[in-house]
This record gives sequence, structure tokens and C-alpha cells, in this order.
Amino acid sequence: MTAEVVAELEQLRRLVDRGGSSIERRVVGRTDDGLDLEVITLGSTDLQQPALGFFGGVHGLERIGVQVVASYLRTLIERLRWDATLERQLEHMRLVFMPLVNPGGLLRGTRANPNGVDLMRNAPLDAHDPVPWLVGGHRIGASLPWYRGRAEDGMQAESRALCEVVASELQPRPFSMALDCHSGFGSIDRIWFPHAHTTRPIEHLPEVHALTEIFEQSHAHHRYVIEPQSRQYLAHGDLWDWLYVQAASRHPNVFLPLTLEMGSWSWVRKNPRQLLRRGGIFNPLIEHRLQRVLRRHVTWLDFLTRAVASHQRWRPSGAGREHQRTQALRRWYGATR
Repeated sequence: MTAEVVAELEQLRRLVDRGGSSIERRVVGRTDDGLDLEVITLGSTDLQQPALGFFGGVHGLERIGVQVVASYLRTLIERLRWDATLERQLEHMRLVFMPLVNPGGLLRGTRANPNGVDLMRNAPLDAHDPVPWLVGGHRIGASLPWYRGRAEDGMQAESRALCEVVASELQPRPFSMALDCHSGFGSIDRIWFPHAHTTRPIEHLPEVHALTEIFEQSHAHHRYVIEPQSRQYLAHGDLWDWLYVQAASRHPNVFLPLTLEMGSWSWVRKNPRQLLRRGGIFNPLIEHRLQRVLRRHVTWLDFLTRAVASHQRWRPSGAGREHQRTQALRRWYGATR
């Protein structure tokens, strides 16, 4: 783990401690090598209110995900000192932060956790269609990347902790969303929604399309590509697919998991020397570029916070919901479905 990230996380812990009783930090699990897995929560504890979760550091090499989540949390904590509007907003919603899901991987500078398991291939869910070799997840062994782990071992401690946070903090509410921050795929920033294990559209496709519409209307000059992950590749064991499928099968509540996939190749193109450093392909290494990335994505995170708080104003229903589904199928899947 770099000294910079250690310093940032320690600063964040001190900031949470100063935040007072409105902010709670608790340990929700422990890795096999004894590292705490922490979650930070603020806002309403009323399970009838909506909730939004932010997650980072699932892949240890992608420390920019940790920094994006921690930066937004730091902004909220500082605003709570003076922002009455934010204070009122949090009376009617819950915010959940798990900035570092894989501390052992971050410590070692690896994508996988210390057991060599890729946490985003670790869920007990197999793809319905062929996946790309290795990249789509495999059980050959930990010496190769994208290793799912042995089926008989179940999910890793880090995966179980993330699932417990989602199951206890997000899914019991009538409406909730999650954003998982990653980097390393291409040169364009992408927002992915399920599915990753099948090309079949999700049940809540109308809600995703309605969310996309209000974002595009509010931020006309954004540079994100919003799409189902299956448009790029399929994978075994996707944690967010697993959580979405489980939630959809148990109760009528709406749970929408999204992934922010930051296009790190653009950072490498501007600074090819990054390829000479471990993790350079996944993270901006020049300070001004890091600051630019953090500024850019705070807009998306803040938009999601406002959208969740006001979900009843934009969520489609009745004939409007079917219209949104038709539009979404045309936009992301063609007119053949």
C-alpha cells in the first residue's frame, strides 16, 4: 500500500471521528490475514427511506477507486459542518461507504486478495453464455489472474463482508442503489449496469433508462458511456449480478447496482512512463491528473445521491414504465427483443 493511500485513509478515519454522532464507522468483517473491513454510514436509519452505497478498492491495484469514494465522503463530512440542505437531505436517506473492500490486495499491489482470488469473479454465479478465456473468470489456480477461487471454499471474507453490507443496509429498503468504482477498461469512462453473466436485460431496465435520461438532461456535456456490462464482455461470478439476482428474487424492493469503470488508458496515453510502474495502467500517477479525476467524478456521485433522495419524482410507473423499457431496449439491445 502506498504511503499516500495510507495517509489518506488515516486522515479519513480522523475526519470520521470528528464528524460526531451523525457518522458511524464499524467493522463488518476481517480478512484471512487479519485486516479489518470497515463500513461508514450516515443519514436515516429508517428502513422506509432510500439508500445509496459507494464501494471502492475491490481490486487492490485500482487505488483510484478508493480515492474517488474517500474523496466524496470527505466532502460530505466537511459539508455537514455548515450545509443545512445536506443535513435535511440525510434525514430522508441513508448513505453507506465501503471505500476499501480489499485492503490486502491494496497492501500487496495486486488485483486479487491475498489468497489470489479476484473478488469480482468470486460469487457463486456462472455465466449463461461463453465468457472470454481467463478474463471471464476461471478455477485453474491462483497463479493466473481472474481466479474465481475453489467452488467448495465459498466466497472470500471480503466478498462476504460486501454482501453483508448490501443485504443489511441497502436491500431492505424500498429503493436503493450502489456504485462500485473501478479503473482500467479502455480510454472512456463507463457506467455499467447488470447483467454481466447474461445478455438478458434486467427487470429494472426502465428505472436505469429513466435515471440515464435525467442525468443526460441535467448534465448535457457529460463524457460517460452508460451501458449494460454485457455489451463489453460476460463473466462468471460477478458480485453485483449475484446481489441483484438475489434481491430481485426475494422481494419487490428496487436495488440497482452500478459500476463506474474509469478509462485509465487515457492516463497512460498522456504519460506512457506510467507503464514502467506497478499499477500505472490503473491509476493517474501525476498529481494534477489525479486531482482532475477526483473533480470530474464527484459530479456523478453527487448526482446519484440526489437521484436516490428524490427517486419518487423520476421513477417510472404504469404506461410510463413500459415506455421507458421500450426506449431502453432500442437504445442498448436493438429493436429485436
